[in-house]
Amino acid sequence: MSRLLDVSPGGLTYAQAGVDIAAGDEAVEHIKQSVRSTNRPGVLGGIGGFGGLFQLDLNRYKQPVLVASTDGVGTKLEIARQMNRYDTIGLDLVAMLVDDLACVGAEPLFLLDYVAVGKLDPSKLEEIVAGIAEGCRMTNTALLGGETAEHGGVLRHDDVDVAGFVVGVIEKGHELGAERVKAGDVIIGFSSPGLRSNGYSLARRVLVEKEERLFEPAFEGSERVLGEELLLPSVIYTPAILAVQHALRDALHAVAHITGGGIVGNVPRALPKNLDAHIEMASFLTPEIFFEIQRRGNVSADEMVRVFNCGLGMTVFLEKDAASEALDIASKAGIVATVVGEVREGSGTVMLW
Repeated sequence: MSRLLDVSPGGLTYAQAGVDIAAGDEAVEHIKQSVRSTNRPGVLGGIGGFGGLFQLDLNRYKQPVLVASTDGVGTKLEIARQMNRYDTIGLDLVAMLVDDLACVGAEPLFLLDYVAVGKLDPSKLEEIVAGIAEGCRMTNTALLGGETAEHGGVLRHDDVDVAGFVVGVIEKGHELGAERVKAGDVIIGFSSPGLRSNGYSLARRVLVEKEERLFEPAFEGSERVLGEELLLPSVIYTPAILAVQHALRDALHAVAHITGGGIVGNVPRALPKNLDAHIEMASFLTPEIFFEIQRRGNVSADEMVRVFNCGLGMTVFLEKDAASEALDIASKAGIVATVVGEVREGSGTVMLW
């Protein structure tokens, strides 16, 4: 009976099959400093183990409820690949994850990422992870670990996919949600300067008929080329939401993150079945890139608000008397915010006008 060890060296290697273990080890060394920079109280140990360890502060949370969310960056990554630029993708991932937690009012604790590539390029991975680490530092979220997978022979050598999940915590009974929303509540909108990470399949179909288009002005009069416009990083709203929650307490009722499904698909998620959200489209700025998509693709208004955020990245439902303070807090957090509508009796839908 032969043994594995009886076979002499010199045959086919894993690297020849498309997976370079040495490059993987190098990549880990490149990202260690970025990962360490996100450490926060609760992190135990460092990267390199089979699992990340986090100790929850039970002195601060008497009845902790853990909240989890998972997401990816989507086909925005194809723009990054074509532009060979990955410095904003990590911020997009963090935004998609932690801003979902913010809709419950949860403080993010730790995040794990997953990066799949056709061929591992340590410098490219370092660029992606640096962006993730930057977003984590912005939100006091530990980058607790992750996985990099080299899929040689399955993905193209320059293909990249990025996903992850985040875990947060909130005290039981303090959760935000539709059950808190009341008729007469004011709706504040947090602005989005671009597409964030949603609707890119339609945007690419309409705008990028050829790769050269990415290096031309995004629209008439634009100072950015299209590729730069489409790679604008997602605004991370979590610090502003948590600051509003801390200041207003029970006056803050619900939050809707405008992601896949656009305005009409996400705002109703923060509404009870007997109330409607009335939103005035002219009350917030819709960036020109959305009009460019509409013009070039002859995309209807109904389709635009069903797919894109159209300049409205997050909606915040709160008591009318608290609106002024919330706007001030958002401004201090660097977020452009306006009153965009109100809650009225209805059937759980959004009414745009």
